[in-house]
Amino acid sequence: MSDFLSRLCEKWLRVPPPPQAPPGAGASARIFLAAPGFLKYLRLRWAIHTVLSVIVGGVVLSALGGAILTLTGAETGGYLLVGLLVLVVALALLAKATLNFVLIQLGYANCYYVVTDSSLRIRHGVLTVHEVTFTFANIQNLSVVQGPIQRMFGISDLKVETAGGGSAEHPGHNLHVAHFRGIANPEELKELIATCMQAHRDSGLGDPVSAQSTAPQRPAELPLTDALQAVLAEAVALRHAATPRTSGDGR
Repeated sequence: MSDFLSRLCEKWLRVPPPPQAPPGAGASARIFLAAPGFLKYLRLRWAIHTVLSVIVGGVVLSALGGAILTLTGAETGGYLLVGLLVLVVALALLAKATLNFVLIQLGYANCYYVVTDSSLRIRHGVLTVHEVTFTFANIQNLSVVQGPIQRMFGISDLKVETAGGGSAEHPGHNLHVAHFRGIANPEELKELIATCMQAHRDSGLGDPVSAQSTAPQRPAELPLTDALQAVLAEAVALRHAATPRTSGDGR
C-alpha cells in the first residue's frame, strides 16, 4: 500500500522520489518513516475532526432549515429547498473528509527521516514538500515531546533546535526547528544524534589550534658567543687592512 501511494504521488503530484543516502555516508546512513502508530494517530485525529464538522454542519443546517421553512410557510417548496441544502452540505463534508483522509495516507507514506554521521534531513508534505537539513555542528538542543493520545499509540516527537530564530522569508515557519514526528524510539534516536554530535565535536572541527602550532617559526639563530667571535674577527681584519705596511729596512 505504501509503495502504491508513493508511486501515485510521484506520477500525479510530482512528489520527489524517496531520498537516498548522501555520497560517502555508507552503512552509517539511516532512512526511515514514522512508526505505524503515527498513522493510527493521524486517522483518529481525522475521525474526531470529521465528527466535529458533521456536528457543526448539522447545527448550521438546522438553523438555516428552520429559517427557510419559516419564510416559506412550511410549504413543499420550502422542504425541497431545505432538502437540496442538506444534500449540498452533506456532499461537501463527504468530499472534504475523503480528501483529508487520502492526504493523511499520502503524507504518512511520503514523510522521510534521514540520519547520517554528519547531518540529518527531514522531508514531509505532499501538496507542498518541505525539506530541512541540519548539520550536527549547528544543533543546540534535543527534546522529546509526547501527548496523552500519542502515549496511547506508543509514539513521540523528537524536537531538534539549532542556533538562530525564525526566518523573515518564511513567516510562521521556523527554519531552525525540526520535528521527527510519530517515532516509536525517541530516546534511541536522541542518543544516536547526541553521539554523532559529540563525535563531530571531538573530531576537532572548530576547536582552537594550540599556540605551539600557530606561533610563527623564528629563523635559526647563531649562539651569542659565535656572533661575538665573528664580530671580533671582522674587526681584526679591518685593523690589519688599515695599518700601513713597513719594509724590512725601516723605510
